[in-house]
Amino acid sequence: MSTVHRLSRRDARRVAVLGQVLSGVRATDLLGVVRGVTLLQLDPTNAVAPSADLVAWSRLGSAYSLSELRAALDAGDLVELRAFVRPAEDMALYRADMERRVRGEGLSEWQEFRKGWVESNDRCRREILGRLRAEGPLPSREFPDTCVRPWGSTGWTNNKNVTQMLEFLVQRGEVAVAGRKGRDRLWDLAERVYRDDPVVPSEEAERERDRRRLRALGIARSRGPECPVEPAVVGEAGEPAVIADVRGEWRVDPALLDQPFKGRTVLLSPFDRLVHDRARAAELFDFDYQLEIYKPAAKRRWGYYALPILHGDQLVGKVDAAADRKAGVLVVNAIHQDIPFTKALTAAVDREIADLARWQGLEVRKA
Repeated sequence: MSTVHRLSRRDARRVAVLGQVLSGVRATDLLGVVRGVTLLQLDPTNAVAPSADLVAWSRLGSAYSLSELRAALDAGDLVELRAFVRPAEDMALYRADMERRVRGEGLSEWQEFRKGWVESNDRCRREILGRLRAEGPLPSREFPDTCVRPWGSTGWTNNKNVTQMLEFLVQRGEVAVAGRKGRDRLWDLAERVYRDDPVVPSEEAERERDRRRLRALGIARSRGPECPVEPAVVGEAGEPAVIADVRGEWRVDPALLDQPFKGRTVLLSPFDRLVHDRARAAELFDFDYQLEIYKPAAKRRWGYYALPILHGDQLVGKVDAAADRKAGVLVVNAIHQDIPFTKALTAAVDREIADLARWQGLEVRKA
């Protein structure tokens, strides 16, 4: 039986920061960063910069070029799967589950419903695959809607039959995102996009995904609310841990314990994996945060797209900023201090804001 590690909250925070490649000297390699954090979340909001690029910049600094991510995707070193960019070699950990969906083995009720919908519209499925085989990569608008059973939803996907079919074919391992043209995804046969690596069996693949996720998070819960695309929990990976003044048991990557720690000041994307689990951020960092893009302006506490501020092993505030690219400026509307800033911390935050602007060819303008 594994020893239960007893950690202070500071110890736990440092493990989390180390796992996310956010301590010490900046990283120098995009692929190394993505392998370290396991994924970059794609999001269309571009108030400051695209989130995936912001995550990379937080680790690499202004030496990172906005063209690097696209180049790595085009080269096949990184792949896009369900709005997350992952290392190409990691796809071997998902293919068995994709094949299981096609066979209909061990599906949840919701997965069974989706499988039935795809089968009801098999003509549309076959036409998409045929067009891609002959002409791909293609954007979704190139495929006519020949579904006989519409996709019903109370949300924005209602009757979006072609895009839903493509998403389900991704989950079945039949098609994949092959690139982008502007904001449009380009689709192709998965066999042309994913590497021909040996498929890892489902149970082994799940354990390895949990292990890699824990390596990236440093410390996480074993179980929690279901997240259909990318879980925030790690099963039985790592070793058990308890954190002083925090309820329950955690799992920790023992390789990150007792490591030397040198912190730095960093601005983070709202989708950064250090803060994406808001409950974990509150428990470990005592950090209160919500993304407020869907709130009326008058009800926002921190701003439309506020960037969390990491300082050493603490989350200390948020920067409310927006890029006005036509004017060539990064507008800083406010800097919210969760703790009183010292002169040194204020100067460090200002340097990061200046670097964020310089990286995009902008000038800083404080509102």
